[in-house]
Amino acid sequence: MNTQQQQPQDDGHIIMFPYLAQGHITQLLALARFISQRKPNIKITFVSTPLNIKRLQLALTTGTSIHNNICSAELPFSSADHGLPPNCESTDSLPPQFLLTLLHASETLKPSFDSLINKIITDEKRVPNCIIADGILGWVHETAKRVGTFHFAFTGPGAYGTSMLFSICLYLPHRKNDDSNDLMEELHVPCFPDTYRRHISQFPAYIRAQNKETPRIQFYQKQIALTLRSDGMLCDTVEEIEVLGLEALRKHMDSKPVWTIGPLLPSFLLQGNRNKNNAGSVVSHSRTGKEFGISPESCIDWLNIQNQSSVLYISFGSESAISAPNMMELALGLEKSGKSFIWVLRPPIGNDIKSQLKSEWLPEGFEERLNETRKGLLVKKWAPQLEILCHRSTGAFLSHCGWNSTLESLSQGVPIIGWPLGADQAFNSQMMEEEMGVCVGLCTGNEAVSSEDVKKVIEKVMDSSEGEEMRKKAMVIAERISAAMRVDEGGHQKGSSIRSIDDFLATVTSKKVVA
Repeated sequence: MNTQQQQPQDDGHIIMFPYLAQGHITQLLALARFISQRKPNIKITFVSTPLNIKRLQLALTTGTSIHNNICSAELPFSSADHGLPPNCESTDSLPPQFLLTLLHASETLKPSFDSLINKIITDEKRVPNCIIADGILGWVHETAKRVGTFHFAFTGPGAYGTSMLFSICLYLPHRKNDDSNDLMEELHVPCFPDTYRRHISQFPAYIRAQNKETPRIQFYQKQIALTLRSDGMLCDTVEEIEVLGLEALRKHMDSKPVWTIGPLLPSFLLQGNRNKNNAGSVVSHSRTGKEFGISPESCIDWLNIQNQSSVLYISFGSESAISAPNMMELALGLEKSGKSFIWVLRPPIGNDIKSQLKSEWLPEGFEERLNETRKGLLVKKWAPQLEILCHRSTGAFLSHCGWNSTLESLSQGVPIIGWPLGADQAFNSQMMEEEMGVCVGLCTGNEAVSSEDVKKVIEKVMDSSEGEEMRKKAMVIAERISAAMRVDEGGHQKGSSIRSIDDFLATVTSKKVVA
């Protein structure tokens, strides 16, 4: 008997290193699970700081499937050493004024990360097949090249949002020249087609303020330049839905591979569950590692008694918040619209995200009226977002347009009301409105909004013929997303994202380096 055939196949070792943000960690964990499904015999080590690893381990042990080949490694980190508030190791627990501090603190992880990679090489007597690192952690490129392994960048935003951010940060096209504070009225965005033009008003305020002296721009320019030197990029998107964005991103990468491996979502979201009432509550918890402010069961029970496509879901993500005046106007607009809704409530901007909600932030008697009419649910802390979006009663999503939320919504054919608040979100909202026709913008950042604006946009998306057309287009995109992750029984016919991840894995497992 050939004893070698009895040994489990060893496909090598992949290191994953997300940025210190819940959304980024969630995406890379989903990628780890995806790789594990396609290559069960490859070891994956997930690297982060202690509190993030603790949350990760909770997520790994509460899912519907356990991946024994996914492990974790802690990098020492003390928030106090960097002037951060206590126990702040990710952006979702951080006051906004400390975001740049955390960005710079992430660079200080390099020595301990180098030591970890050295230890892995010593213990295993081989170099890891590759390091997959968040695009913000461009400095990982230097570690990978030092030990002689692949460095692949991972971009959590979609291709369009990533390309826009890269072009703006690297080239500052909205500035007339490097030494001027004068802004271009209309401009061409590098790496996009020559005919593609943006007006300065389409840039969010935080982007307009950036120049070559801005500390955040200086940080991003350094990290992006290193990221573009990587051996390739993994993008959480689908080839068939982001044609323009992928064309621009591949120009940035200068002919190096860009693998479209999205959407990095639980499989139940991709299996036509829009007509079911109670899909995947355990999976949601495993993605967030956080306690819900309402049980998935209670949420589903309420949704079950609503009409199909009649409920507006409202959430601004794990880190974003609107202003107190806009919170008031949003509440008034919801009441004027008469629509049923689920609203994930967070304290308005300028307040600790963990602080208690105050009655003066909402119209007088607002909560009491909801309790009487059962017209809406106010959810504090966290909501079972996946269950809500895949429920047949959900008709639209008022969202900050973060890429995780965007993909979750589009995978279910749910159109979006865009209220972007930062990062790539404004670009995601614009792309969905202009390229896909599945979104209507309500507001950008904390521009003043009125209750009448809220009412009109809700009615446009949920009641009008234009809204019905948006829903049809969203369902087409949902089918494309589902098809990208489809494999037939014999494994002969594969969707584009399955082919892409298989091609990536063939690349990284074809070369094993012995230390």
